[in-house]
Amino acid sequence: MEQGMNEGRETVKALRKKYLRARKREKGTMLDHLVDEHGYNRKYAARLLSGRGIPSPEEERRGSKPRYETVYGALKQIWQWYDYICSKRLKPVMEEAVRKLEDCSELRLDKETREKLCTMSARTIDRLLSKDRKALALRSKARTRPGTLLKHLVPIKTFSEWNATKPGFVAVDCVGHDGGNARGDFNQSLNVTDIATGWTETQAVKNKAQVWVFEALTDLRTRFPFVLKGIHSDSGGEFINAHLIGYCADEKITFTRSRPGKKNDNAYVEQKNWSIVRRAVGYARYVDDEELLNELYGVLRLYTNFFMPVMKCVAKTRHGSRVTRHYDTAKTPYQRVLDSSCATKKGKARLRAIYAKLNPVALKKEITRLQGRLMRRATRHGTPMVLAEVA
Repeated sequence: MEQGMNEGRETVKALRKKYLRARKREKGTMLDHLVDEHGYNRKYAARLLSGRGIPSPEEERRGSKPRYETVYGALKQIWQWYDYICSKRLKPVMEEAVRKLEDCSELRLDKETREKLCTMSARTIDRLLSKDRKALALRSKARTRPGTLLKHLVPIKTFSEWNATKPGFVAVDCVGHDGGNARGDFNQSLNVTDIATGWTETQAVKNKAQVWVFEALTDLRTRFPFVLKGIHSDSGGEFINAHLIGYCADEKITFTRSRPGKKNDNAYVEQKNWSIVRRAVGYARYVDDEELLNELYGVLRLYTNFFMPVMKCVAKTRHGSRVTRHYDTAKTPYQRVLDSSCATKKGKARLRAIYAKLNPVALKKEITRLQGRLMRRATRHGTPMVLAEVA
């Protein structure tokens, strides 16, 4: 069959110039020859002879084995270990990811496969993984209550005013785990994100009471690898209170808030509410589960800060009603801290020592194990643990 197809192509090439100069009757004779001798469909033969259906060199090579078929298995495994992140985040860290996984004896690759993985484009990654990406649409609910009359003591900062290039200015928010039932007490997750590096720390608290949120915030402050210089929150009463205002004044920490009802003023941490908290613990109801949640967050902080790359929007251009966003190269928060001149040499050395001991696959397995325990507890509370969609 292949020999017959090759003969047909050669016949088409030989007849094409004659066909373009021939009269209508002569063209019919040529078409009859292709149909009778080579089994072409008449309309398809006419397209080939007229030049409208000439296969390109790339199309002629489609019958060969795809170049990246042999790396699909390794690529899919890395993608799963790195929490199913998008290709534009995975591509910049692929070489380091392969090196780290080989050092941890989690991955064994031959030279050719390793080279293909490290050099493939983001578009190729998307194409190879297209059938594995499944989207799940889920809804979330906001439970923020307005703060007290102390709001006038905390200046407002909008999203357009954010221009923090130095680590230490953080955005904070609480994520409620009510499972769709806002009655009674339920656990909250305090999320704190550094604007410049994307470094995120999370801690679960008993409820939204000021005392628990304040205690968790002061505890999380000590976990950041740089000095805390500023705090930005929403207008909820768990943040706008005398405890936190007085603490920031004493510690010389800048304290600002977003406008009521304007989530985009606190966009940096709102995004982490989904990508870290919701994707890890879902939308179930948790009551008195802060100990297990914090055990999970203790592993998750190492996984996300040291291995999950993030992209930052560096510019926006408007063309009429269309806005185009431009992002920098994806880097992990750990890499961004090392690139910063604000972190001390001692602090960077400590982070490198921690990174050298970490195994991303082991962390991922531990996260999955703790998620299983949370799922069983959530089911006892009457709300199944549903995780958010893949990014």
